[in-house]
Amino acid sequence: MNFIETNPYRSDFPAADQVIGGKRLAYLDSAATNLKPRTVIDELDRYNRLETANVHRGLYWLSENATTKFEATRDKIQTLINAPDRTQVIFTKGTTESVNLVAQSYVRNFLQRGDTILLSQMEHHSNIVPWQLIAEEKGLVIKVIPINQRGEILLDEYRKLLTPAVKFVSVVFVSNALGTINPVKEMIRMAHENGARVFVDAAQAISHEKVDVQDLDVDFLAFSGHKMFGPTGVGVLYGKTDLLNQMPPYQGGGDMIDVVTFEKTTYNNLPHKFEAGTPSISAVLGLGPAADYLMNLGVARIQEIEGQLLAYATEKLKSIPGLKIYGEAAHKVAVISFGLEGIHPHDIAALIDKEGVAIRTGHHCTQPLMKFLDVPATCRASLSIYNNKEDIDQLYQALVKLKKFFE
Repeated sequence: MNFIETNPYRSDFPAADQVIGGKRLAYLDSAATNLKPRTVIDELDRYNRLETANVHRGLYWLSENATTKFEATRDKIQTLINAPDRTQVIFTKGTTESVNLVAQSYVRNFLQRGDTILLSQMEHHSNIVPWQLIAEEKGLVIKVIPINQRGEILLDEYRKLLTPAVKFVSVVFVSNALGTINPVKEMIRMAHENGARVFVDAAQAISHEKVDVQDLDVDFLAFSGHKMFGPTGVGVLYGKTDLLNQMPPYQGGGDMIDVVTFEKTTYNNLPHKFEAGTPSISAVLGLGPAADYLMNLGVARIQEIEGQLLAYATEKLKSIPGLKIYGEAAHKVAVISFGLEGIHPHDIAALIDKEGVAIRTGHHCTQPLMKFLDVPATCRASLSIYNNKEDIDQLYQALVKLKKFFE
């Protein structure tokens, strides 16, 4: 089926078809946040309008209903990522909090002065700064896995970096800035052979790639709800049970306790040990239908749609004189970072917005990567299952018009 011409899934997303400032919207910023399908919107509305109640606390119908749906979402996420046990699914505010949780609860307690953490050249700031904070405190060493100009990790260099001092590796599954799909399964295997633990940032992978924690044999993995057609303010941390049981709580408060006295407190079992306080209940409930939507659609269909979109968009953009694409990895998702010769990326975004085209510009929270590419910023068009040929043509025409304006 030619999905770029007739996309049957576009109608599931109310925000995809709208007019803003008199222009048809071409939403090309899905790497920042996905649009939401009606099923997610309806669940959020239902909870806020009719079913509001706290979870794990009340014995009345509203509370029990919210609790049942809350825990049903955990089961759906377990299925989505093929976790061995539902208690390994921990709800957080998002990928960033998940990284910080592992930094503070695992790395702080189990790494020693002089131990090394490996990060790749293409990491998001959220997968750099938390490790830096704990490294400064504990006297740890951070080393960088290099990449090539295509935006691909150099596995031979990674292998050389895996010395006995390396105790932890944290790597992104899919680059938010370049779209590169990293060989994380192979990297995990190599790290484990070296005796190191591995954290995978799957924020950009969760709506594009198969994420199977058992197949990957990953120690920790995290993603955010709003990157998988769900709400903001909720994310997931997966961890191996033996590691999670050894780790102390990240925060103290309600729900993570067993018995509290002024002399001593004992902690709840997994996953609640890491879920202190009232959670973002509506967001978790909205995450349930988002997981359903992903699983019903299936990875193969997503990749078929996005593969067609990426091929067409790449061909169209490459036909524009003076346009340079950054990151042309052999394996990538539907993300295109680019620049136009002689025009600042911020000017490009501001001006094509007048044509109804929404893209992201800047360093994309990957300043070390921008330094490697020797650019201050790039433009990024990121596509999803609700995009079509008209969106890409609108981007192309806006860029051609912009280029003529600057000539």
